[in-house]
Amino acid sequence: MLVADANILFSFFRHDSSRRYLIEELLNGGCVLVSPEFVLKELLNDKQKVMKYAGIDESEFSFLYSILTEEIKVFPEPEYTKFLPEAHELSPHDSVKDDPYFALALSKNTSLWSDEKRHKKQSKVKVYNTSELLKEIGL
Repeated sequence: MLVADANILFSFFRHDSSRRYLIEELLNGGCVLVSPEFVLKELLNDKQKVMKYAGIDESEFSFLYSILTEEIKVFPEPEYTKFLPEAHELSPHDSVKDDPYFALALSKNTSLWSDEKRHKKQSKVKVYNTSELLKEIGL
């Protein structure tokens, strides 16, 4: 099990993304990717931005979004609420934007996939970046 942050899932929409390739490889290899529930809603709310970034049309967005909703296991906030205070202490930002990722990782006793370098400045949650995961699976 691995918690994926929004930027990782955002990249899934770009066909030439190494993150997309890695998501596919991890899922095919039996890894369970999880994320806070709000992330998929955020992607849907930012549909126009995602389509522009990825160079895709609405039908391709809908197709890829449906794959994500089937493959990514999401957890509503009540599942990790009690870990939010500890997560806030770990999170490198003053805002609470990354707290749900750390809280979910703490609640499931798992690692986090993020390319945010500052996430590694704590030692409670193992944080993998994309390059590390590619090496981990031998790519």
